[in-house]
Amino acid sequence: MTQAHLDPTRKHDFVFLIDATDSNPNGDPDNGGIPRTDPVTGQGLITDVAIKRKIRNTIALINRTENKPGYEIYVEAGVALNTQHERAYTPESGATNQSEARAWMCRNFFDVRMFGAVMSTGKKDKQAGRVQGPMQISFSRSIDPITPFDIGVTRVTPTKQEDIDAWHNPEEGKKGKETEMGSKHIVPYGLYRGAGHFSAPLAAKTGVTSEDLAAFWRAFTLMLDHDRAAARGALALRGLYVFTHDDAFGRAPAHTLLDRIHVKPLGDVSARSFTDYGTVEIRDTDLPAGITLTRIIG
Repeated sequence: MTQAHLDPTRKHDFVFLIDATDSNPNGDPDNGGIPRTDPVTGQGLITDVAIKRKIRNTIALINRTENKPGYEIYVEAGVALNTQHERAYTPESGATNQSEARAWMCRNFFDVRMFGAVMSTGKKDKQAGRVQGPMQISFSRSIDPITPFDIGVTRVTPTKQEDIDAWHNPEEGKKGKETEMGSKHIVPYGLYRGAGHFSAPLAAKTGVTSEDLAAFWRAFTLMLDHDRAAARGALALRGLYVFTHDDAFGRAPAHTLLDRIHVKPLGDVSARSFTDYGTVEIRDTDLPAGITLTRIIG
């Protein structure tokens, strides 16, 4: 019997908790790469795009070893999107029209059938239309305001050879340098809460299977461990709670279920660890009829 949270014929709503310690969970490229914040409340933000990128990367990383058909990634660094959906029209793929191309894209690419895609670009006779994905993820927002830091760092060598040469040969009249300065943007601590939703009717249209859901939850639990970087050295998934309905369209409004996972705000920026927030409140003793809760993490 399929576990509830792995059943693609049911609706799922989930809550996740991610914390960042001395890290930058999601830099804003329009603001010098500093951690994203709500300018009114000071709360930190992580975009849905950032989470999906980590999931895509993890699925691709796993599939390099397992090499299972149907788990390629459509939105992949270094590969043009038009090139990806034009593959549906090759003799090996066999599509002769947009409907067949769309079906091939869903079968071949995990992120197309899970997240959806707009493939109506490029040559008109090589397009694959639009797919509405069944799995959607919200922005994550920190429980309390965050205090981003801009920390200066020194590199022991400059980028250009001419800067080194000029430093050692000042008589040539050129201004050189021996080191270079840089900066890192971090959050001392932030606990972020996000949510996601899975539509069974849309999943039936894209062909999502129980194996796909298992791969999604596995990637979600592993994504931060395989996305380490100098500015993302201490990100952790602290909770992943999945509410599953016993039918495709749902037994209760999503927000009433998500509100059952609650972290009490401290009301200031003093938090420096997950334990500062105490116990996560999980109200699961009086779930509505037809609803089950799976605690994957937490």
